[in-house]
Amino acid sequence: MALERKYKGLLMKPPTNTALVIIDVQRAIDEAFWSQHGPRNNPAAEENMAAVLKHWRDTKRPVFHIRHDSVNADSTYAPGSVTHAFKPEVIPLSGEVVIGKAANSAFIDTTLEQTLRGQGIDHVLMMGVITNNSVEATVRHAGNLGFMTYLIEDACFTFAFPDYSGTLRSAQEVHDMSLANMDGEYCQVIDTAQVLEI
Repeated sequence: MALERKYKGLLMKPPTNTALVIIDVQRAIDEAFWSQHGPRNNPAAEENMAAVLKHWRDTKRPVFHIRHDSVNADSTYAPGSVTHAFKPEVIPLSGEVVIGKAANSAFIDTTLEQTLRGQGIDHVLMMGVITNNSVEATVRHAGNLGFMTYLIEDACFTFAFPDYSGTLRSAQEVHDMSLANMDGEYCQVIDTAQVLEI
């Protein structure tokens, strides 16, 4: 069965109340565990995140910060740990929404969907980490809920990881496959330069 590509050829002209959703950009992502199979991709991702966030704030559009709150007390994402904190490039300002989650998708057992709909928001722009885990889960979920979803690919990153057959895939390969899974069906993949023009 052919995939329905509802985003194919879509031009990015979102309404002014499009929400920026920043996913899991916490100090825990810098822990050595993540790079055990090889280095990450998109080394300038945090710089791009900061530029997008500044642009969104300057243009007075809504910002949502998603924070992973692990239920595992030994996790680097456990609330109260130093690594649970947001990275400096995306620290929330007073008045910006912060939503904790315990699952991969930011919509599972959280108030994200209700808060967006309550503010009349049906377009979301997403960035964060890691591409093939919480970012992909949240993007797919947003698309399935009917939100018009955009993903800033160079404001995301992931890490090298073996595929199912045991072949080691570089971080860029993992990232690109994840983008291929999402683009056209669940979201429109864009880049930082496009965002800074809107």
